[in-house]
Amino acid sequence: MPALYLLEPERPGAAWAPFGGVRPIAELRAGAWRIRERWEAACETEAAAILGAHAEGFHEGDEPPVRLPGPVEGPALVAASWFAPTGDRLDLSDVAPSLRLTHAGVTVGWMVAAGERWPGPHERGESREIDGLPLRGSFDLITALERFLGEDCADFRSAPSTGVPEGSLVLGDPSDVVVMGAAVEPGVVFDVRQGAVVLEPGVEVRHGSRLEGPVYVGTRTKVLGGFLRGSVFGPECRVHGEISTSIFLGYANKSHDGFVGHSVVGHWVNLGALTTTSNLKNTYGPVRLEIDGQRIETGRQNLGTLFGDHAKTAIGTMLATGTVVSAGAHLFGPAALPRYVPPFAWGNAGGERLTPDGFLQIADRVMSRRGVPLTAERRASLERTFARGIGG
Repeated sequence: MPALYLLEPERPGAAWAPFGGVRPIAELRAGAWRIRERWEAACETEAAAILGAHAEGFHEGDEPPVRLPGPVEGPALVAASWFAPTGDRLDLSDVAPSLRLTHAGVTVGWMVAAGERWPGPHERGESREIDGLPLRGSFDLITALERFLGEDCADFRSAPSTGVPEGSLVLGDPSDVVVMGAAVEPGVVFDVRQGAVVLEPGVEVRHGSRLEGPVYVGTRTKVLGGFLRGSVFGPECRVHGEISTSIFLGYANKSHDGFVGHSVVGHWVNLGALTTTSNLKNTYGPVRLEIDGQRIETGRQNLGTLFGDHAKTAIGTMLATGTVVSAGAHLFGPAALPRYVPPFAWGNAGGERLTPDGFLQIADRVMSRRGVPLTAERRASLERTFARGIGG
């Protein structure tokens, strides 16, 4: 296969809040897998680079280099990060030069033949249809979850599994309980009548947990009790309480009671006890986002909160339907919580901000608790995130 490059939106804008300028869109989860991983599965190759000015210099350790967009030499495939393919293998063995991959008439990828140079997005050449889901913004990650998670979890039925843990109760087909080196205490309920439940190696599930599939639990995540349904949890999360139709990107903490529904939770987020999201308006109407003065029509009836990386909430935080909490924001205090919280806000009022040193000091403390060092590369990446978040 040719080299794979992921092309980010030129200007992510308000629709991709709170992740634009913080992390590549390609590194967000669409179903159980990141968008990049879905393209890699379709192409049967690892991505060579992510092309995006808004996240230049981003570093976490397991992603390809993130660099400025520019010409790409063939043979290569340049794929749109704002499109989530099904992951089914693409047969590109007999492609014509300058082939475009399209979905519903919209170009989402460009084949670059050997000896050719891709100058940037264009509409030239033959097109070939590809199945998947266009993503209009961060809120459509929930739409992708609904579309892909059932299929993603079902794919694990052929994976090596230790079977149903002793002392567990299964509602549905026991073969839909896929346990790959996880530790499960007696008394856990697996409801797989609507989809499989997948537990990756190193996962712990405590007594008093009920998992209603489809559910994917990433490596070393701890499920501490409560009711989890239709959700995906990236690596090293701590979750408890009621969670429905939500995406935890990784390294997030919700260790106490409280409801999180139809929400996206970024890396290193900590949700205080009884933090609760509303995911349905009293009118049952479509949810609109209000982001820094811009109104975005999501077309979704159910949408909770979008939490940016390193956001924190105090005990008892209540979030309205369609709230956006930007990266690094800390929510506390008596003031009413707005539906848009700016980056690195210190308190609910939103007027005070964290300092760069304060943000990095907190990040260092939080990351060290999971054994993740704040290396020079990670520090530089977070410094860029902070500068972009405050308009630097």
